[in-house]
Amino acid sequence: MKSDLISLMKPSVVAIKQQEIFKFNARAKSIPGAVNMTVGEPNFHTPEHIKQAAIRAIENNHTHYTVPEGNHELLSAVANYLHDKYDLNYDPKTQIVATTGVTEGVFSAFNAILQDGDEVLIPSPAFTIYGPDADFNGAAPVYLDTSKTNFKVTPEMLAEAIRTNPRIKIFLLNFPSNPTGVSYTGAELEALANVLRKHDIFVISDEIYSELTYNFKHVSFGNILPEQTILMNGLSKSHAMTGWRFGVVCGPAAVISQINKIHELATTSITSITQYAALEAYTNGYDDPAIMREQYQSRRDALYEGLKEMGFDCPTPDGAFYLFAKIPEGFEQDDVKFANELLEEEHLAILPGSFFGIGGEGHLRFSYAASMENIAKCLSKLSLFLKNHKN
Repeated sequence: MKSDLISLMKPSVVAIKQQEIFKFNARAKSIPGAVNMTVGEPNFHTPEHIKQAAIRAIENNHTHYTVPEGNHELLSAVANYLHDKYDLNYDPKTQIVATTGVTEGVFSAFNAILQDGDEVLIPSPAFTIYGPDADFNGAAPVYLDTSKTNFKVTPEMLAEAIRTNPRIKIFLLNFPSNPTGVSYTGAELEALANVLRKHDIFVISDEIYSELTYNFKHVSFGNILPEQTILMNGLSKSHAMTGWRFGVVCGPAAVISQINKIHELATTSITSITQYAALEAYTNGYDDPAIMREQYQSRRDALYEGLKEMGFDCPTPDGAFYLFAKIPEGFEQDDVKFANELLEEEHLAILPGSFFGIGGEGHLRFSYAASMENIAKCLSKLSLFLKNHKN
């Protein structure tokens, strides 16, 4: 062949880099006995009644294609669940699509909305897929540094960002947040909505951690600004179903019909077995998240208190299972170097905050989706490392 094969490929794809969090986690897994506090998934198993529903589906030969948006019985169960939990009103026939996790949901929504030259406003630090998804579609991610406002977007910040970036097509809000664990009250969301109502901007609201909210009742952006909001949710975190790959995208019917076009091109439909498991979760698993949430809150408190005693500064997480901590003064402030040395010397894996973008520098992200035993080991190893490295 005359040409280099890579030169023939789509430049926006070639430009995408492997995510640093995956590379770091692979290194941690290669070290025998390492205590891993990087993993963003529950250490619980999927509830037994959900697993049994999937087994029954296989035994009854429910192993064929479904309609692209998902089985209608399932979508009705999703609509009922979202109404009961968050007072949301989505028509299961026209306003919900079942996706291969929220990851595919965000990807399909970006593909359906964005054109070359558009902009996506992303509060930072942020989960690492949003920016590359924008780049892939010829749009520019615009990162909004929230490190000076306790990792929250204020109405003033939002208004100024929109004023200075007139090509913003999407405002991407993830709450409770990965990586910071902060969330928003209903009043805070209303204040943001008052800004957004004045503009032709979609809100993609990634609320995958909604069931893991500790300090107050979760309020959905889809309830406050339904005409502009595309809601992302699912079962990965709430029901310990990361490997099942189940998400939902909800929003105005006209918008969802366009997103469904991209979804069916990419997947045809999500797996039938996962859909039967999800049906069971949404029908008979209302209380499953509460059991896990209580334990996460205990783990959060133990980790938070331990880190505070060592001099780390961090907001108390409102939800999810992450704690975003500022490295104490008097220690190496290069978070990547800090994390690498910690892994090498103490076999303790914690993600550098700068992996999550602007505002994450000098921070570390701890995942407390881990056992109390590993949290205790983490604090012990970290304390020893600090004693050996104080400037």
